[in-house]
Amino acid sequence: MRNTVPRARFGRGIRHEVGTELAALNAGRPLVLATPGQAEMALEIAADLGECAAGIFTMAAMHTPVAVTEEALAHARSVGADSLVAVGGGSTIGLAKALALRADFPQVAIPTTYAGSEATPILGQTENGVKTTLIDKKILPEIILYDPELVVSLPQQMTVSSSLNAVAHAAEALYARERTAASTETALVGLQAFVTGLPNVIADLSDLDARERTLRGAWACGTVLGQVGMALHHKLCHTVGGSFDLPHADVHAVILPHAIHYNSAAVPDLLAPLATLLDGRDPGWALWEFGKRMKAPLALRDLGMEEYQIDRAVEISMRNPYWNPREVTAEGLTAILRNAWAGNPPGA
Repeated sequence: MRNTVPRARFGRGIRHEVGTELAALNAGRPLVLATPGQAEMALEIAADLGECAAGIFTMAAMHTPVAVTEEALAHARSVGADSLVAVGGGSTIGLAKALALRADFPQVAIPTTYAGSEATPILGQTENGVKTTLIDKKILPEIILYDPELVVSLPQQMTVSSSLNAVAHAAEALYARERTAASTETALVGLQAFVTGLPNVIADLSDLDARERTLRGAWACGTVLGQVGMALHHKLCHTVGGSFDLPHADVHAVILPHAIHYNSAAVPDLLAPLATLLDGRDPGWALWEFGKRMKAPLALRDLGMEEYQIDRAVEISMRNPYWNPREVTAEGLTAILRNAWAGNPPGA
């Protein structure tokens, strides 16, 4: 019987133990997945696996397009794959989840960013320009190998954006409808890891100790995302990113302070620990200032979103809205997105 909770391991060079982990899963023909930009890394993993590797598929794409999943599934079947190794960020890990959903492949995830998707039973996939989200425990990887050597070369912008993507999971977990004392504790562990670790990473991108600390934060933030539901922030990010094909992590980084500021009016007590961690009184403003110090993207227009698309984003977001601690109105969403589009501080 397969595990329903991923087993996480941390350590320098731990990616080289992928063959041992696959053998423990009785998996003998793994297909290695990656994006085109990480094909070399996929080849390295395949070389470690030797003759047992079924091959590589390096066409993973943002927002997990269904067409790419179908192509990958056909390839996996053609080479006789019986398992998956996903090496990369949310795009690659999302593809592995989508394949596991369709064919129940066991998975080993080797993350190269901080988004934390590998620790969640959540899959967002895009078809015909619409991104939909589903939850299914069978798409969880069996094993996650967190290797700080793989994120040490992550460029500063992606380091910051994917870190704030992870922070978003923990921030919304603080006021989630399903929150528990345990989930709040896990969220705060993740937030603390990034608030203290990310400045050290930015000061020295080669600091392996700081990289491992932030990877542990990614695991905590991803884990809590799998325990509770998300709210306004995630709905907006899925809408804006999926509808207009914008970079997922960057969209999270831009929108997060604005969504948290909006919700802080309804649940200031639940968001107070976040403000305290960031040495600020308003959690949204504190997040915006933190992102600015980390040189995070601050404006949706800089990511390629056009101003006229704001109305369309509001319209889509108002359909089947997520639960949220504060009433969601078209006027409120418009204000959030206008400030996020322009790069203004929250509530400006």
